[in-house]
Amino acid sequence: MTQLEQAKKNKITPQVRAVAQREGLKAEYIRSGVAKGTIAIPANKIRNIKRLCGIGKGLTTKVNANLGTSTDNPDLASELIKLKIAISAGADTVMDLSVGGDLKAILKELIAASTVPLGTVPIYQAAVEAQQKNGNFLSLSAQNLFKVIEFQASLGVDFFTIHSGVTRDCLRYIKNSKRILGVVSRGGAILVNWMNATGQENPLYQNFDEIIDIAREYDITLSLGDGLRPGSIMDATDALQIKELKTLGKLAERARKSGVQVIIEGPGHVPLNEIAANIRLEKKLCSGAPFYVLGPLVTDVAPGYDHITSAIGGAIAASVGADFLCYVTPSEHLRHPDEQDVKEGVIASRIAAHAADIAKGIKGAKDWDRNISMARKKRDWQKQIELSIDPQKAREYRESSLPKKSDVCTMCGEYCSIKLAEECLK
Repeated sequence: MTQLEQAKKNKITPQVRAVAQREGLKAEYIRSGVAKGTIAIPANKIRNIKRLCGIGKGLTTKVNANLGTSTDNPDLASELIKLKIAISAGADTVMDLSVGGDLKAILKELIAASTVPLGTVPIYQAAVEAQQKNGNFLSLSAQNLFKVIEFQASLGVDFFTIHSGVTRDCLRYIKNSKRILGVVSRGGAILVNWMNATGQENPLYQNFDEIIDIAREYDITLSLGDGLRPGSIMDATDALQIKELKTLGKLAERARKSGVQVIIEGPGHVPLNEIAANIRLEKKLCSGAPFYVLGPLVTDVAPGYDHITSAIGGAIAASVGADFLCYVTPSEHLRHPDEQDVKEGVIASRIAAHAADIAKGIKGAKDWDRNISMARKKRDWQKQIELSIDPQKAREYRESSLPKKSDVCTMCGEYCSIKLAEECLK
């Protein structure tokens, strides 16, 4: 049985207990959330994941790091380093989005090396294989696409991004849309072009029950992808985005009834004033399913700093109910991320997630802040560094300061407000 099926039978599994222990909550709360579909535990039954995570209502906000080769940078060794960096920086999950090199070998290596749940977007491999075989990714067949899904499941992938909401009905909307940026999702764009060229329905929609069967066999969580998410704040919350979300809500219900856990993916580029409405709409249309958001990025004007634009949006989104943040790196929109980009992206998203957890009143969230504040009051620099979200950077900044053994920093020096107040109150 899957995690969802066992939860519905009131069984508390080892995975549920592990998540409860990590969250500091009762196992029954986790089991109940899984049964209702408001919590998901991505964990392929053939994998032994060292650091499981629960995603959903009442839990700490989780962070995903995207990894994977590109056609210009197909180096597996580099991606393995990035994987290690992402997990070390605190990513709760990772995704392999590779499109360059030997995709099967890359996925095997990343799964073997990952100590956290790992997700993929199967249509990438299917499209790349069609391109390599026939010189055109539009030659991919539904049969080969499902072979890829089965293959990746058998390797141990824990969650799939499946763009089942991009339908032929949406194609008409896309062609008549006034969007500035029509389709910015890679998977969505592949499917839109394929449907337009072949005249056929999206196989991920038409044959959704086959996906459910594979997911159920391996207990894979389906992350229903937002292939029509807005790529500009000017396109946010339009009819196309909402149409896809409604379809995802219906598909999510079908999957849950079949014992398969579901996460819903969301926008995208969204201005600050529309974020809360987007979260509320997803929760309503998808019956409270965990919401996985890319950012959202709150402005389009900051290439090189989009880890910040997404962290701003992510903090707001999570504070009003989003459960899972997909990191964005400083190199978003500009280039394939390097190792430093990965670290900065994870840290920025973790800051957003933690800030949201404080706002949501997540159990124990404020304790971290209280402890570092007490260390700051005592001017206990070592403790402050240990408690910081990025101890390495905090230590580097502190050690570059003079005098190194001072109990104050070089910003205020002898006029340190904390020290002056302490002396005044003695």
